[in-house]
Amino acid sequence: MSTTSSTSGSTTGTALPLDATTSSAATARAVLDAHFPHGLGSFVDGRVAVGRGESVVLTSSATGERFAEYADAGAEGADSVLASAVRGAEVWAATDPFERAAILREVARTVAAHAEELAVLESATTGKPLRDTRVEAAKVSEMFGYYAGWADKILGHTIPVPGNWHTYTERVPWGVVVAVTPWNAPLFTGGWNSAAPLAAGNAVVVKPSEFTPASTVRLAQLAHQAGLPDGVFNVATGLGGTVGASLTADRRVGKVSFIGSVGTGRRVAVAAAAAGIPAVLELGGKSANIVFADADLDRAADGAISAIFSGAGQSCVAGSRLLVERSVHAEFVATVAERAARLRLGDPLDPATEVGPIITPSQYDTVTSLIEAGVAGGARRVTGDRLPDRLTGSGLAGGRWVPPTLLDGVTPANPLETTEVFGPVVGADAFDTEAEAIARANATDFGLAGAVWTGDVARAHHVARAVRAGTFWINSYKTIHVAVPFGGFGDSGHGRSSGPGVLDEYTQTKAVWTPTRAAGAPFPSLSY
Repeated sequence: MSTTSSTSGSTTGTALPLDATTSSAATARAVLDAHFPHGLGSFVDGRVAVGRGESVVLTSSATGERFAEYADAGAEGADSVLASAVRGAEVWAATDPFERAAILREVARTVAAHAEELAVLESATTGKPLRDTRVEAAKVSEMFGYYAGWADKILGHTIPVPGNWHTYTERVPWGVVVAVTPWNAPLFTGGWNSAAPLAAGNAVVVKPSEFTPASTVRLAQLAHQAGLPDGVFNVATGLGGTVGASLTADRRVGKVSFIGSVGTGRRVAVAAAAAGIPAVLELGGKSANIVFADADLDRAADGAISAIFSGAGQSCVAGSRLLVERSVHAEFVATVAERAARLRLGDPLDPATEVGPIITPSQYDTVTSLIEAGVAGGARRVTGDRLPDRLTGSGLAGGRWVPPTLLDGVTPANPLETTEVFGPVVGADAFDTEAEAIARANATDFGLAGAVWTGDVARAHHVARAVRAGTFWINSYKTIHVAVPFGGFGDSGHGRSSGPGVLDEYTQTKAVWTPTRAAGAPFPSLSY
């Protein structure tokens, strides 16, 4: 594993200029050349380290053009990253918590200063609309600012016990935390899964998806520039079968956090458990968005659009099941369809673009095949049967585009009722009673999110309590904040990845006993 490169890449907070005539792929190449002049690779000990393994080719999801290639770090690279993180963990745990807080505040300020640059990098390399990545870059700054406030407030307890003892607890870091993050929101999840463990005194190794590593590496560069010591925030780039497998089963790792699919999450958890490593899992979802006839239907329609089509549906909390009370079902579905048809698909770097492409080739194939399965299962395609002319007749024609798709009549027997699509596809159906809506919402192995739209306060809280989900919204959808716990039930995972309580996930409780009886007095016999 080579370690030749600059320590921080470009240090300017100004994004590269956007030219409407320049493709996303060309912009991606320019941004990557600016930040990684020696090539894209892992970030270890404050430097970019170019791998030596299998070549990974990156293509633009908006145009299909190739824009970058880098080498898998492999098991050798993963070992180097972990060795660095172990050293960094010792330094960081010994750092005064007030100093840790000050450094994390500086990370927040540095990310904010580079927010536009990060947004352009994320948009160009993933295909996410710039209007979305600008929000996500600001949120990453907010994450580090929030947990900076907790870094010096991680407290233990004094515990009264029988006898003459002073007994207290303290919360100590695990050491090295490995965070495996997905391709749908690499910058956002890179911040989400690193700020809290860093505040708790751990070193962090982020393993981003091999499809979208660039923004995570750039985030680590900026964090190092802001004052994080060498080895405290490393990034390991490469394939899951090499880098990911090595990181998640190594006894030098204290804890693993994983965001991704159910199947991969289970394999990660099993491998980690076999090595004695605990894991936090945030997996998929098949969330129900329930609309009653007494709701503000205009607001609910906008909420339904945002719930599924923002991020092109590539979101774990996407409201992919739309359950509407029968008396307003036809009217509501027509309204959602009309608004979905107006959504603007286009160049991700165009601030007017609202829906981007599907990020990976395999996911594009999955989404299109599941739409076909839903129609074959009896659903009626209301929208999504054709792409806009501005895509088919432009340089974007080679992109992985799926138009906002609404399928009506997705009954419990339809495969789309319980299968996560992870694309801009919503399945609608009617219900007659509150009990039926709750039963339909819970008829899945997932339990990540959901929502209810109603003017009845009592009904709103009853449904919120009855639906089995880690996050539930009333008359809204898809709002999250780092201060609020987030996670799921069932196949949606276990553990929580945000809120003050996440500091418990990233620390262990240590009990300390001190005798207070006179010197030379006999100690009681204790056993366990």
